[in-house]
Amino acid sequence: MQANGTGAQEPEPESCRNGESSSSAAGAVHSNGLLSSANNGLPSTESPASDSSTKKKKRLSQSDEDVIRLIGQHLHGLGLDQTVDLLMQESGCRLEHPAATKFRNHVMEGEWEKAESDLNELKALMHSPSAVVRMKFLLLQQKYLEYLEDGKVLEALQVLRAELTPLKYNTERIHVLSGYLMCSHPDDLRAKAEWEGKGTASRAKLLDKLQISSYLPPSVMLPPRRLQTLLRQAVELQRDRCLYHNTKLDSGLDNVSLLIDHVCSRKQFPCYTQQILTEHCNEVWFCKFSNDGTKLASGSKDTTVIIWQVDPDSLQLKQLKTLEGHAYGVSYLAWSPDDSYLIACGPDDCSELWLWSVQTGELRTKMSQSHEDSLTSVAWNPDGKRFVTGGQRGQFYQCDLDGNLLDSWEGVRVQCLWCVSDGRTVLASDTHQRIRGYNFEDLTDRNIVQEDHPIMSFTVSKNGRLALLNVATQGVHLWDLQDRVLVRKYQGVTQGFYTIHSCFGGYNEDFIASGSEDHKVYIWHKRSELPIAELTGHTRTVNCVSWNPVLPGLMASASDDGTLRVWGPAPFLDSQETEGLTENYSMDS
Repeated sequence: MQANGTGAQEPEPESCRNGESSSSAAGAVHSNGLLSSANNGLPSTESPASDSSTKKKKRLSQSDEDVIRLIGQHLHGLGLDQTVDLLMQESGCRLEHPAATKFRNHVMEGEWEKAESDLNELKALMHSPSAVVRMKFLLLQQKYLEYLEDGKVLEALQVLRAELTPLKYNTERIHVLSGYLMCSHPDDLRAKAEWEGKGTASRAKLLDKLQISSYLPPSVMLPPRRLQTLLRQAVELQRDRCLYHNTKLDSGLDNVSLLIDHVCSRKQFPCYTQQILTEHCNEVWFCKFSNDGTKLASGSKDTTVIIWQVDPDSLQLKQLKTLEGHAYGVSYLAWSPDDSYLIACGPDDCSELWLWSVQTGELRTKMSQSHEDSLTSVAWNPDGKRFVTGGQRGQFYQCDLDGNLLDSWEGVRVQCLWCVSDGRTVLASDTHQRIRGYNFEDLTDRNIVQEDHPIMSFTVSKNGRLALLNVATQGVHLWDLQDRVLVRKYQGVTQGFYTIHSCFGGYNEDFIASGSEDHKVYIWHKRSELPIAELTGHTRTVNCVSWNPVLPGLMASASDDGTLRVWGPAPFLDSQETEGLTENYSMDS
């Protein structure tokens, strides 16, 4: 490591001394830079062995030194101090600078005056000498809080007035600290300060804060748990690059093998037909899983809505209820936030919508404002007490559960709707190839997305940041609603002027799925324009795809061929069959 400071009187900051002893650390710091009461049986005088290690050390690259220090820090954390001593002595490296070790020990022992003195020794080794002020502030803050917890109010007040305030650093924080003088009990202090209290835990956290904030360069003191951090980053990067990773992201390393690279098999992905549902007797225009993932609703040209029950173990669906009487057919469905209600809309000629009770299967509301209306889309307000609906003939209403009109917006030819989580704003795609935001409280609207071709449908991610659009003759487009920019155009899908509904899916909504006029279901990883899977089996246009929001390995698609297909992981295969499978990008059912 190279020195980070100047001045002949200051200790050298290099992490590797080629086996030479340091006079400044003699008697206080062991060869690895950490305090040790003994030499662990190793000779302290120089010998041919030390000459050999010196020569060996000179051949170590910078990366070799870094790895040795990382291993040493990890072993030290496990309590294997003798192993660390031997590693450092044999390699000729030093785990950390002796001055940093003194500083660490004084902080952990609560010897604040000595710790402040150590800072002056460390000043020349820092990237920014002004960091001393910030570090001293953190030290004095801990000192102040410990005095308060011990009931030494006068001493604490002295630290506040004579030591913290003269630093002229973070005045706002000093005002907050002064308020802690009014705490009548240590528990009250710890709660208000969000502090662990005097002792090892809070002092270790203080050291972590000093290291993580890069006040001390890594050549002087390694950031805390650096090896674990690097390994965790490597695992996370492999998961991010894994095309088929579709399980919970565990940030820990306890359940991960570090001996092999992370790879998810395609066979664990919902690429395989689990079930073909043929209960509809005409084109199936729409399907949607409930928010809790326990049900699927499908709407058809045959005038019915079928509600299906999901078995989470077998990933099989069985018919639960059939809701009849939609004379024009059902082209759109929306579950209420708590899944207790289901709204059904029809195609362009339909002036009515139906609000059904899911539990009883009874019709609660049949709404129609005018026979001239076209109510083809609907979206629930997050409060579950209101919804918005509209169509291409210029209707745009907000209604309650009884169908009473609460608000209306004139002259908006709506193609698709979405309620934003703020409960006030509604996104609507219209016949001007755009998505606009409409605020029903202050009656303002603004342009958010502008396309060059008609937007046939759109959906929004759970966090409200991204919108997925099916654009006529163009395919599937991903937009960032916050920055109002087109993020990605996904390739492969055939999209004309049919209304096709795509969806986000997977455990962390890392995937996108869409139907297509070429009879396929396409799946993309959100970051990749090329599909990672093309699912065949349907024989006519696939109108809608829905990914189960709770079971990331379950997906459903609805088609003009009159069927719903349920997609899941591969069925059980023996080892020979597994070895014989090839990883194709098109999967027959």
